[in-house]
Amino acid sequence: MDVNDYNMNQIKVIEIKKSVFAENEKDADALRSELKGKGVFLLNLMSAPGSGKTTTLIKTINLLKDKLRIAVMEADIDSDVDAVKIKEATGIQSIQLHTGGMCHLDAEMTRQGLDGLDLDGIDLVILENVGNLVCPAEFDTGSVCNAMILSVPEGHDKPLKYPLMFSVCDTVVINKIDVMPYFDFDLEKCTEYIHMRNPEARVIPVCAKTGEGVENFAQWIYEQVLNWKN
Repeated sequence: MDVNDYNMNQIKVIEIKKSVFAENEKDADALRSELKGKGVFLLNLMSAPGSGKTTTLIKTINLLKDKLRIAVMEADIDSDVDAVKIKEATGIQSIQLHTGGMCHLDAEMTRQGLDGLDLDGIDLVILENVGNLVCPAEFDTGSVCNAMILSVPEGHDKPLKYPLMFSVCDTVVINKIDVMPYFDFDLEKCTEYIHMRNPEARVIPVCAKTGEGVENFAQWIYEQVLNWKN
């Protein structure tokens, strides 16, 4: 008997992740309903570390804060650097979530974070998820929309390597377009790969450093919130 046949016949495999995800999906749906009742739109923002997520977020918030009442939750394994940076640069309500070593947030963890915010009068909460292209994509946080930031130095082939992340995102912001001449990054090819994973995904090229294109991301968020409220 082939050793692989033996292993398949003798080893019992239990798919425990299915039940974990199913329970989280229930929690996420319940959280979405609660936030809808309060008129609070939750946006889940994901990326790899170093993509320029916080810088992009600061520029975006400063374009939106006169139109929408915004709060931010910054998720990291440790430190409060990003929450402080957001608060100082935008003046909006910002809190830090420590995940205790976990590389993602689920719906219950998101709920705990929301409990730390004053949601009275808030239109939009942005969750800056843990920097990771794998785990955050697997867990529904209870958000209305998912967005991600891909930076040019990461390469245009990332949608081929991390299919789930690009499949679950409603929009993909491609950051650091100012350095495209110095990297072997094909924007057209990247867009093609993104649409292979998600034909409906919006692709928005930006440079967070200079602000180029960020208004398009801000406008996309604004439209999502308005459409959801109406």
